[in-house]
Amino acid sequence: MLNRIVHFSLRFRGIVIALALALAGYGIYAFAKADYDVFPEFAPPQVVVQVEAPGLSPEQVETLVTQPVENAINGVEGIESLRSRAIQGLSVTTVTFRPNRDIYRARQSIAERLVNVASQLPQGVAPPAMTPLTSSTSVILVAGITSDKRSLMELRTLADWTIKPRLLSVAGVSKVSIFGGEVKEFQIQVQPDRLIAYDLALDDVIAAARRATGVRGAGFIENDNQRIALRSEGQSLTAAQLAQSVVRQSHGALVTLGDLGRVVEAPQPPVGAAAFRGKEGVMFVISSQFGSSTIEVTKGVEQALEDLRPSLDAQEVQLNAGAFRPADFIGTATHNVKISLAIGAVLVVLVLALFLFNLRVAAISCTAIPLSLMAAIIVLEKLGYTLNTMTLGGLAIAIGEVVDDAVIDVENVLRRLRENRHLENPVPILRVVLNASIEVRSAVVYATFAVVLVFVPILTMSGLAGRLFAPLGLAYILSILASLVVALTVTPALCLVFLGSQHFNQDDPPLVRWLKERYVRLLRRVESNAKTVMVVAGICTLLGMAALPFFAGGFIPELQEGHFIIHMSAVPGTSLKQSLALGRQVTAGLLKLPAVKTVAQQIGRAELADDTLGPHESELNVTLNPLADGDAESAQGDIRKVLAKYTGAAFAMNAFLTERVEETLSGFSAAVVINVFGRDLDALDATAREIARALDGVPGATDVKVESPAGTPQLVARLKPEELARYGLDTVTALEAISTAYEGAPVGQIYDGNRVFDISVILDADHRKDISQIAALPLRSSGGTHVALGEVAAIYQTAGRYVVLHQGARRVQTITCNVGGRDVGSFVAEAQRRIRAGVKLPAGTYLEFGGTAAGESQARRDLMVHSLLAALGIILLLSIIMRNGRNLTLVLLNLPFALVGGVLAVFASGGLLSIGALVGFVTLFGITLRNSIMLISHYEHLIEVEGETWGPETALRGAAERVTPILMTALVTGLGLLPLAIASGSPGREVEGPMAIVILGGLVTSTVLNLLVLPTLALRFGKFDKITPEE
Repeated sequence: MLNRIVHFSLRFRGIVIALALALAGYGIYAFAKADYDVFPEFAPPQVVVQVEAPGLSPEQVETLVTQPVENAINGVEGIESLRSRAIQGLSVTTVTFRPNRDIYRARQSIAERLVNVASQLPQGVAPPAMTPLTSSTSVILVAGITSDKRSLMELRTLADWTIKPRLLSVAGVSKVSIFGGEVKEFQIQVQPDRLIAYDLALDDVIAAARRATGVRGAGFIENDNQRIALRSEGQSLTAAQLAQSVVRQSHGALVTLGDLGRVVEAPQPPVGAAAFRGKEGVMFVISSQFGSSTIEVTKGVEQALEDLRPSLDAQEVQLNAGAFRPADFIGTATHNVKISLAIGAVLVVLVLALFLFNLRVAAISCTAIPLSLMAAIIVLEKLGYTLNTMTLGGLAIAIGEVVDDAVIDVENVLRRLRENRHLENPVPILRVVLNASIEVRSAVVYATFAVVLVFVPILTMSGLAGRLFAPLGLAYILSILASLVVALTVTPALCLVFLGSQHFNQDDPPLVRWLKERYVRLLRRVESNAKTVMVVAGICTLLGMAALPFFAGGFIPELQEGHFIIHMSAVPGTSLKQSLALGRQVTAGLLKLPAVKTVAQQIGRAELADDTLGPHESELNVTLNPLADGDAESAQGDIRKVLAKYTGAAFAMNAFLTERVEETLSGFSAAVVINVFGRDLDALDATAREIARALDGVPGATDVKVESPAGTPQLVARLKPEELARYGLDTVTALEAISTAYEGAPVGQIYDGNRVFDISVILDADHRKDISQIAALPLRSSGGTHVALGEVAAIYQTAGRYVVLHQGARRVQTITCNVGGRDVGSFVAEAQRRIRAGVKLPAGTYLEFGGTAAGESQARRDLMVHSLLAALGIILLLSIIMRNGRNLTLVLLNLPFALVGGVLAVFASGGLLSIGALVGFVTLFGITLRNSIMLISHYEHLIEVEGETWGPETALRGAAERVTPILMTALVTGLGLLPLAIASGSPGREVEGPMAIVILGGLVTSTVLNLLVLPTLALRFGKFDKITPEE
């Protein structure tokens, strides 16, 4: 079949070349319109359910809200993990599904289960709501507004009713979370002494407010000729009108809402705040839709903000649009990888030109680069993949290899054409090109499929590592397969068209002659000291294999995004105002650093936002000025020094994408996560504190944190049933009075054009701020007498919790930390030893380790198991083309040869064996197999086809004839990777850089040993016999 393909390509060479040009043209078009991102979509299908439960404590939220939601969701097909957070007034449940689960079907399944949950929840709790579906990285822009002239309430109203709707209208925007400002509402702020004076209760105020603000439809009037819509008006639309609403008539006088307190426009009880460069304002956290292009959506959002800027300027409102822009890193990262691709391609062309010493021949070989890469890009686009650092990295790794098949073919065609020119009876050119292409086709095809098989373990990795690296493997495989098709079709056609009529010298090109002469002399010297060479090669191989277990491990290197997220956690119970004040101090310190460009702070939470923090918790988005490679690490050290000055809070710092990866692995933004499971919250708290102390003692531990610490101050009003009965009060009346006074009771809405503002009844601000006043809250009994809350309730202060965590519907306490100055794997191993030795777990309590160490361990196991299966497939494949087991063993011997160089490269680059470096080893083995296959296959060709007798001279001739293509393919592969390796650690090259370093190191040793040691081994242990007719 392959013979027919080559023959067809030569016969219809014009059609083949035209199709190749069409492929290149469409590939350029696909490349220009492709979506770009930093990483592939790496998060598994995930659904987040939030339930607002105003006024409920974390423990109440856990029991009354979270557990019913978990019970409803549990049992849905395909769930991989279930995590929940119960905080003051909010329940958040995160459901993660297996990667093969369709996200839209998953959301539908969850929605069906949640239908009946609302009826099981306490009165006043909102129905469960799923947050909008977003991409893995979610956030595409953080922006905000501040003003010296406008109040925070005016800013928030502008944000809610003007800016947010405009941003949501941008194609690709999933949600806009708003932090900070003051949400406007109309409040009836009741004064307790007025209630007593007018003999009224809070219930009376609520009823009167609802009557005054109700909206009713009026229907229509219809006669024989027309229908007229009837609209009724009369609702109170201003605070003044609402204050005139009558509560009741007493002794001929009217008691209005204004008589009972103040009716004003006031802010809702806040749950979050925001500041830019220390100035309080309103922040927008804008998220993209699942599957959308980050860059395109960012451009659309920025255009929308620019459209709004003139209006904002007219209102003396300043727009801060650059607090965080992930598209900057995407642009830098993809640009750097594309530059590496381009430089690699240029180096490959130069090498080919030097070796082949013929522009036509070099040009024919180089056509494989654009055709193979463009074909891969077209297929990736049709499969729905973005062009990101992983897919572009796969193309960059392949760039030196995609010319290998073409080089082997062209080099053989050139050699046969040169020989044919000097024959007495030259063979027709078409026949020469056909025979030369067919001569190497078997080795080329099998070598290519062996390389593809080597990459199968990368495609089959599970978890986050699989979702990150599988697109790299797919891009690589597509490029290699495309290069094989090019070598079988386009390359022979171009050779026939452009080389058929060209006159060639009988001699090899100058560089090739120079190499062959010295190579033959060197090979003879190696042969004369064969035992010594083989012993040295064996010792080096054993040392390389023995060194592997001692390398430090890691998941992915730290990404140079030019942006950090600082998590600041003050003492539980800290107010928003105090968190803002502390944030201003930290911001001022950070802005003094030359590397820091801007700082934006968000505190607490927003409606349906990703971050559900308390008022004592903040995130500071720190954007850096453009830095040279390597300066980001020193900038990070300077930032940590600034943070160390503030002892009133705990800090943790991470890059944005690193944090997203860690959250995907464990649900927390930390490298090491320890989950302690049990039923007793107090026992969990005590155990967590002990584990945190043990972690603090492990060298390298930073940012150690108990995720749900106890100690949040609480004021408890515990009703006394006997006293309630004595005064004729019921429990619900007392509880609703407390809720109305301090949480506020919604009673209606006021419409202002297309804007809607809530109306609530609440205690006046002075009484709400004074803890001692709660005991004086008046309650009216069924008999009409007023009783102070302190008479029927015990009121006392205690320590509670801000959050109660669940994992798998089990109570859990979580301890997190980051690691500095050492690898995560060794840190976790030492932490496990110290915890086992120093922490005694109470009965019914157990712990689990998670985070990047667990993800790395899983990825290593997957890679190992699947590599063994791939190795079996490769052995079976090679056994088809190798005539016996000896020659098969010789081919496989190149793998430990490659290992030596890879190990040396890892050692020279710092000794960190990340998942990327492991993938580099897998890639290396595939690349080096090709060269050994080409050499052994050529030996078999010399014996079986050309009739040579196996011996030292034949071994020498075969090695000399193969040195050019082997050295050429090794050089073009190495030089194609060189830009990635040199710039390893720079933006976009953090993952592929270590891979390239491993491959380069292995290429050097495998090529040297392949050319010098393998011929010697083949001479002594190979079996090359002429094929008999029976065979």
